[in-house]
Amino acid sequence: MDENKSNQNNDQPNKKKTSSRLVVVAVIAGLLGGGIAYGGANAVQNYEASGGNLFSSSSNTSGTTVVNQSKTTGSSSSTKAYNKVKGAVVSVINLQESGSTGSTLEAYGETADSSSSSSGSSLEAASEGSGVIYKKANGSAYIVTNNHVVSGSSSLEVILNSGKKVTATLVGTDKTTDLAVLKISDANVTSIASFANSSQISAGQSVLAIGSPLGTKYASSVTKGIVSAKSRSVTTTYGKATVIQTDAAINAGNSGGPLINLSGQVVGINSMKLASDTDGTSVEGMGFSIPSNKVVSVVNKITG
Repeated sequence: MDENKSNQNNDQPNKKKTSSRLVVVAVIAGLLGGGIAYGGANAVQNYEASGGNLFSSSSNTSGTTVVNQSKTTGSSSSTKAYNKVKGAVVSVINLQESGSTGSTLEAYGETADSSSSSSGSSLEAASEGSGVIYKKANGSAYIVTNNHVVSGSSSLEVILNSGKKVTATLVGTDKTTDLAVLKISDANVTSIASFANSSQISAGQSVLAIGSPLGTKYASSVTKGIVSAKSRSVTTTYGKATVIQTDAAINAGNSGGPLINLSGQVVGINSMKLASDTDGTSVEGMGFSIPSNKVVSVVNKITG
């Protein structure tokens, strides 16, 4: 775990928090914002240095450049796979008593979208993550997510792909694998995801990660990458875990969301990422997902 980033979050207990990793490291959104600001400052300086003209022109004649019809109109295999699953992907909001720091959540360096709260109660959002609906039965819909997304919760809410917010019940958790199952009414559920056999994936195979990076403001975001390794051993709080390694971007809030193949099947549940090694060297493109075969085994035990 990244103790430094965890401590930074503990120093600011009044700030709400967005979930994303199990033990490896947190993602600092400010770094992205800083990069954007730096680029913007350079653009302004270049504009001023050019006397206020970013574009030069040698004549006043009208241009002849035209817009052509796109030859790719959202019909790629990635688009089809995403459209098949996106309706089953949800945001999960962990609600806790107002003022509660939540020791487990702090340990994961999680943050939450400040717009998320439970109106009319003393509960407020302590963290946000993602999840995926995988089953409907007897009037209920079942969602798999990460245990660290729901840990320490007083109540749980789920925001469906349609934007509708519903109350969720925690069915059970498995800390060792960092998995949890939630239950909601199936009244507004129109799509469920299916699991693929994760033992059949291959290194180099294209995959998509879907979830709510940085909270519900970016719900249903999709990133694309490949399977970097189909069976990687990593150390977690509860010991060794065998996971899928991918370079698809996984950020704070993606925890519990699905990693899917280009047939629109879930091959893993996104759980953590590595952002730096033990000597502080920055790392890019190393995310980890719990294999779908393990996920199916655990959720079946949880639901009985």
